[in-house]
Amino acid sequence: MPRLVSGVGKNRFTRGVRLAAWLIAALPVSAQAQQAASLSGFVTDASSGETLIAANVVLVGSGAGTATNTAGWWTLTGLEEGTYTVGCSYIGYETFQRDVTLLQGDALRLDIELVPRAVAIDEITVSATRAENEEERNIGVAQLSIATIKNLPTMLEADVFRSLHLLPGVKAASDYSSGLYIRGGDPGQTLILLDRTTVYNPSHVFGFFSTFNPDAIKDVRLYKGGFPASYGGRIGSVLDIYNKDGNRRELRGSATLGLLASRALAEGPYKKGSWMVAIRRSTLEPLLKAFKNVEGIPDAFHFVDVNAKINLDVSPNDQITVSGYLGGDALELEFLDDARLDLEYGNRTVSVDWLHVFSGHLFSNFTVTNSRYKSTPRVYFGGTEIRQDNRIRDTSVKGDFEWSRGERHTLQGGFWAGVLDLPFESSFDGQAAFSPRIRSAYAAAYAEETFRPSPLWTIRGGLRATFFSNGTHWRFAPRLSAERQLGRRIRLQGSVGRYYQFQTLITNESFTGFDFWLTAGKGVEPAYGDQFILGLKTTPIDDLTADVEVYFRTMRDLFVVNPFLGDPAGLEYVEYFSVGQGLAYGLEIQITRSRGRLSGFVSYTLGKTNRRFPELNVGVDGTPTNYPPKHDRRHDLTAMTTWHLGRSWQLTCVFAVATGQAFTDPDQYYKLVNTDLVTGGTVTDVLLSPGLNRARLPTYHRLDAGVTRRGRFFGFADYELQIQVINAYAQRNIWFILHEFEQENRVRRQEIPQIPIPLPNLSLGLRF
Repeated sequence: MPRLVSGVGKNRFTRGVRLAAWLIAALPVSAQAQQAASLSGFVTDASSGETLIAANVVLVGSGAGTATNTAGWWTLTGLEEGTYTVGCSYIGYETFQRDVTLLQGDALRLDIELVPRAVAIDEITVSATRAENEEERNIGVAQLSIATIKNLPTMLEADVFRSLHLLPGVKAASDYSSGLYIRGGDPGQTLILLDRTTVYNPSHVFGFFSTFNPDAIKDVRLYKGGFPASYGGRIGSVLDIYNKDGNRRELRGSATLGLLASRALAEGPYKKGSWMVAIRRSTLEPLLKAFKNVEGIPDAFHFVDVNAKINLDVSPNDQITVSGYLGGDALELEFLDDARLDLEYGNRTVSVDWLHVFSGHLFSNFTVTNSRYKSTPRVYFGGTEIRQDNRIRDTSVKGDFEWSRGERHTLQGGFWAGVLDLPFESSFDGQAAFSPRIRSAYAAAYAEETFRPSPLWTIRGGLRATFFSNGTHWRFAPRLSAERQLGRRIRLQGSVGRYYQFQTLITNESFTGFDFWLTAGKGVEPAYGDQFILGLKTTPIDDLTADVEVYFRTMRDLFVVNPFLGDPAGLEYVEYFSVGQGLAYGLEIQITRSRGRLSGFVSYTLGKTNRRFPELNVGVDGTPTNYPPKHDRRHDLTAMTTWHLGRSWQLTCVFAVATGQAFTDPDQYYKLVNTDLVTGGTVTDVLLSPGLNRARLPTYHRLDAGVTRRGRFFGFADYELQIQVINAYAQRNIWFILHEFEQENRVRRQEIPQIPIPLPNLSLGLRF
């Protein structure tokens, strides 16, 4: 039931908190704002107590409304004296309404509990209705619910990253990669946060899928571009993920058995709050043992994920949360008679978060984070060892404030400071080959104002200032966005901003375990880019939305390790790198039907991206020219449909078609002969191409399908049985092309396919 409290109450947590509240309350505001009334509170799930992110809260008939933040908190200020009907809606929940009477100067606390909607065919949704999803339809924002992610046909395991590939503007490198290539950017240009903590390489099985266990996740929000000043450190996009808080009402659990991995989750309340623990582990050992004599099958392999969270309710206005993640992969593989690969890599994160409500006008969130990543691949050829030690340690503290200054103004501000340590060393046969040691302090502060001059206009302007000590770099990034309501069903949006990035991901397309990070430094400027976005969001009819966005973005001072770098010993740090630039622009369309027996969405992307580096794709006159990176694809079309076949059965299909990826296709061949009177000489075969990535693979297309059956399992648990098939009609999409030299001056062209046959998947989940 909702809780209605007059005032927010006296907080006695610390003297410092009271002093800060007094100082902020003393900031100048108009007499009208001081006398106006306000409403605020949390929105939670009535059955579990879980806070709900981006729930819509409105004053019915007044045009005033807002959405809950990432903590589930909402505020409406600048209200006149009178009686209002408070409405609250969220996907999958019954709509809430309650009449509230406000007097002049009142600050009322209304905590709302939403009741999960009873399952009915005409109410099953894959996304929210128009009134429920305005927050998710902000410019550049995309979201898939956890229920949708779990129901999509998957390659052996439900995966957050692979589900995001269905959205317009988001691409994958191949069927075997879960990396996010968003609006022309590479995976290193996306900031990935788990409970406000940076995660540096969240992948399993060499990038086959991500480390995020869908059982443990509460919310997944992707900012494809134009993200606000509260985020920084990347020039492309932001993926913000939150773990479940844990059930505050009763002890619950679930277990899922799958071909690749099995999962278990337990959650429940305790006297002062709630807790959650989720574990996922690979279950491939029996399969590996059965095929142990097959070439290319690992001798040993496993991965594990552990997510945990505990919440302590100190007072109605204070909550402390401790959240952690532990995951990793281990592999042993003999791939030649005298060659072996040993690889271990993984992430560890922990965060301690203090949520504090100063007043109905002022909300705050403080977090201490620690993120660690390590990767230690070892390759042995005969008696020669090739070794790489890659570690990241990132410790930080951050704080965010949200202050509502009347009906028209909301001010946000905050800071993020920490220390980043990146020890890296590669060696060949015991001799160090490349060993930069990077340690840098960093700090950022931001301020952002949301101004609503009228019910039809919303304008947001912000500035983010950042310092990076390695190289002593100061940068300032302005952001501006605006929205105009053109009618009840049409919204026009625009955004422009500058973004900076002080780190670069050096990627390996074969195994993500070989990826490593480097940073800007002395003589190495941080990368930066400008983004321009224009969007039109419409609801032609109830339960049908049509969203269109066009974007243009620049990428300047991109720094990567020089691909032609020889022996780096003795070189200055700046000499390691090649510095280039990039450009991306495109059009995105998504049409969604949210209710009924047949629901789903269609997304289309028309996009173009290119790169230019001094050492790559040099023309005949010696000057570098643009080239498309591998992930450049002109057209991408995806359709996802869900057909509800009654209360127990559900059919889900996903069809994708896309322009073939760019690749380098040689058109000339010659032999280089080196004659030596003593040894006799050597012959080197050489392939020549007219340009980097000038050719295209054939058009890519694939159909995935799955059937889900739900019911009761012997009366003690709810079960969910999934039978799925990937690549249902056995399309032989090409992964890459190899060229092998044969006798008689011939070159054999070999096409290596992606998933060449229908790939089945079977899983059984129990919830009790």
